[in-house]
Amino acid sequence: MKGHYLFTSESVSEGHPDKVCDRISDSIVDLFLHADPHSRVAVETLATTNRIVLGGEVRGPEIITPLEMQQTAREAVRDIGYAQKGFHWQWAHIEVLVHAQSDDIAQGVDAKDNKDEGAGDQGIMFGFACDETPELMPAPIMYSHKILRMISEARHSGALPLLGPDAKSQITLEYRDGKPVKAHSIVVSHQHSEKIDCDEVRELVRPFVLKALPDKSWMCDEKQFYVNPTGRFVIGGPDGDTGLTGRKIIVDTYGGAAPHGGGAFSGKDPTKVDRSAAYAARYLAKNVVAAGLAARCTIQLAYAIGVSHPLAVYVNTHGTGKVDDEKLAEVLQQLVPLNPRKIREYLGLNKPIYTKTAAYGHFGREPGLDGSFSWEKIDLVPELKRAFGA
Repeated sequence: MKGHYLFTSESVSEGHPDKVCDRISDSIVDLFLHADPHSRVAVETLATTNRIVLGGEVRGPEIITPLEMQQTAREAVRDIGYAQKGFHWQWAHIEVLVHAQSDDIAQGVDAKDNKDEGAGDQGIMFGFACDETPELMPAPIMYSHKILRMISEARHSGALPLLGPDAKSQITLEYRDGKPVKAHSIVVSHQHSEKIDCDEVRELVRPFVLKALPDKSWMCDEKQFYVNPTGRFVIGGPDGDTGLTGRKIIVDTYGGAAPHGGGAFSGKDPTKVDRSAAYAARYLAKNVVAAGLAARCTIQLAYAIGVSHPLAVYVNTHGTGKVDDEKLAEVLQQLVPLNPRKIREYLGLNKPIYTKTAAYGHFGREPGLDGSFSWEKIDLVPELKRAFGA
């Protein structure tokens, strides 16, 4: 990571078609977990012009009916802000094609006799942290998220009534000696009312871009500041482009600055290691960097369906580590249990805390009093320092 180079990451708003679907799917997860913390949920959403389709498998209380799932989807769309002719929270047709979880999958996950609870599927999960930002996240993805999150807050407050819910951002940062120093180019595409043109959108967006960067000196050249490059963005959301759950996994994680496993997060309860183990890996990597043991840390966990322990734990500090990577992997496993049930217990994941993860990243967020983003805590730092005499 030494030298001079450019690196780019993107974010999308909660009104992006794919994020609408992530939001609905995570709202369904929370609906079930609120009724029963041990519910099993794997629900995908498709959204297009005034139509939403829910499909998947669940095991949970029978009081959660298709009608209640429909209502939950409508509330999610309403909260995002869609009341447009082509996609309206109240009038969109919603199909619920959700059925019971397969008995074959269930028996692999269930604890029984001497068998501990197994992973909900096979797969590899990655966690990452670096010292580029106070959140210990890669700078390009954090600034991309921040632009859209601040605009969204202003839109919801009523301060930006001429901007719509759908938006994308993209930042290319210039790195020198492996550290970000300024923005090389910035792209923001934002849905807007027919009452304003592209130049007006540009000036509405500009103050949020400047505020998202560390200071004004980071701003790119005016010629490299692109706002609505197509010239018009009135038709947005699922009316303009079909959305699907789980299509923005790089936006959800590290913006391409670190590897990603095969699975998405949204729509899955925490027995699915696609979600819970990715959170655990981030928790470990973040605490390693927060403890000053490395400037960058990647952690990979591997699981098999029905097996209650990770098949492998890999740690790489990319030449920045102050301790041996193999020893670090050993100590991390001693400090934090990495079988699926214990991850959920350790991080408190069997709670309805997932709706707010659906937009602006699952990582680099502030832990909430409700238990949300518990994987962002750095409470392991004292133990790591003791273990290595730091």
